[in-house]
Amino acid sequence: MKAFQTICRQLRSSRGFSVEPALRVGFFTSSYSYGRKKKVNPYEEVNQEKYSNLVQSVLSFRGHAQTPESLFEEDNLLYGPVSKCKPPKQDEEVGVPGNWFPLFNPERGLKPNATSDAAIPLKIPLQKNKIPSVTRVLQQTMTSEQLFYLERWKQRMILELGEDGFAEYTSNLFLQGKRFHEDLESILSPQENLKERDENLESGYIRSVQHILKDVNGVRALESAVQHETLKYVGLLDCVAEYQGKLCVIDWKTSEKPKPFIRNTFDNPLQVVAYMGAINQDANYSFQVQYGLIVVAYKDGSPAHSHFMDTELCSQYWTKWLLRLEEYTKKEKNQNIRKSD
Repeated sequence: MKAFQTICRQLRSSRGFSVEPALRVGFFTSSYSYGRKKKVNPYEEVNQEKYSNLVQSVLSFRGHAQTPESLFEEDNLLYGPVSKCKPPKQDEEVGVPGNWFPLFNPERGLKPNATSDAAIPLKIPLQKNKIPSVTRVLQQTMTSEQLFYLERWKQRMILELGEDGFAEYTSNLFLQGKRFHEDLESILSPQENLKERDENLESGYIRSVQHILKDVNGVRALESAVQHETLKYVGLLDCVAEYQGKLCVIDWKTSEKPKPFIRNTFDNPLQVVAYMGAINQDANYSFQVQYGLIVVAYKDGSPAHSHFMDTELCSQYWTKWLLRLEEYTKKEKNQNIRKSD
């Protein structure tokens, strides 16, 4: 036995030779455990003095049960008092408008009158009068944030293109949008011939909305005027048709930037529900519309984004539209008072 211990000591003293196999077969010596290098605790390397005040403040709460009050006290000591901020301004503005009027007409049937696809869609011309248009109401009641970003975009474009270049750019945008709507009208109108429709398909905007047009049928109105007699506003809607079997007010838009979410369309949903509310009260229309659809087309022909608006979403935007209309009425009244003074 002494001879065996002597051999073990010689092996341990040899450099580069491990006694780990001896441990695996069950041999262990107390002298080996003391010879191992002590593992350094990484927490010991932390600068203790630097964080001593923080550690003491945390440890001072030990020794008694934690309660909500003590947790708040601890948070206040460690992080300072809670900074209370007001809710977003847009939430403060949401309320019940004083000019409340229902979006849907209870006296009008939910289903439109039976109309064949070959029937000519309504196209009522817009009469110029003193009643404000939907577009004017929205423009005159833009928020300060919307005005800021619009003006910043305008100034950037002027710096890049110059005054004349920017004027030409905006003019081209208007003409492109006008041509896009004319092309859509020729495609959706049943009296147009197939040759004209095929020529229109060369447009990048039209290619962009092809997958949407496949689900559009039963067109009942195209570029047609609407008027809300009670709320006193007018508008010119793009289209009323069935989209995937649901009758919608469809608003066709063009954009140079992708708009994959409805929030990217800014005031377009308000425009849709304004037309919807008017058409549901206008005597020129015998049907009622419960849904909306915003389609954003792209010049390069990439697939358009479509934003379907169900009855619940339309009702939410209808409240916002009534608030904007009420704001516009107040502004006009104040301006008339100033003029009379």
